[in-house]
Amino acid sequence: MTLPSAHLPVLQSGRWFAHLPPAFADALIAMAQLKALQAGEVLFLRGDAPCGLYAVLRGAVAISGTGGRADEARSALLIRLEPPHWFGEISVFDNSARTHDAHATEPTTLLHIPHERLQQWLQAHPEHWHALALLLTDKLRSAFVAVEELALLPAPQRLARRLVMMAEGYGQWNAEGQSRRVIGISQEQLSLMLAISRQTTNQILKELEARHLVRVQRGEVEILDLAALRASCY
Repeated sequence: MTLPSAHLPVLQSGRWFAHLPPAFADALIAMAQLKALQAGEVLFLRGDAPCGLYAVLRGAVAISGTGGRADEARSALLIRLEPPHWFGEISVFDNSARTHDAHATEPTTLLHIPHERLQQWLQAHPEHWHALALLLTDKLRSAFVAVEELALLPAPQRLARRLVMMAEGYGQWNAEGQSRRVIGISQEQLSLMLAISRQTTNQILKELEARHLVRVQRGEVEILDLAALRASCY
């Protein structure tokens, strides 16, 4: 496996890492380890002890949760993280258990900053907690948007907005106006992410296809007209 420093171009394509103070960015690379996961392999589960900070270098990680009575438990897919997303910062701050499950949805390579090493470095350089806090507040803003959408928007608009957000990397890319054309997500995953039925998801996607905004294929959605899809969110 390559050295962590070999993945700097991927990391620097992300807005958070690209704007870190050089001392913090260099320290993260010096502490980093590479971790490979196979499709379906668990990284951590809700209730697990803190294990550090992660960045997705290749592949994708699903953050999910399960709730309800044991005989009626339901799963929710909160977000699918792709390069160059960082995650795991909540437990870095409160030193408490993991809040959700994380597993690879395809062969995935992660940059791993071990928990104890990161804590020791931040204790010695407390001025850099602020930079790490910006990662947390960015996620909090996204969470507020998701809650607002769930409360106020009908399913077709929520689905269109989620596709736009995914196409634009949830605003995490450093380059202005960057977007991806093909989103690797299944209809089942979309339905879990938006808390709507598989049938409703299929119907909305067919309507978007009829308007030539997207093309749906097995395990992916191709964005044909991002501007028009964004306009359909309102």
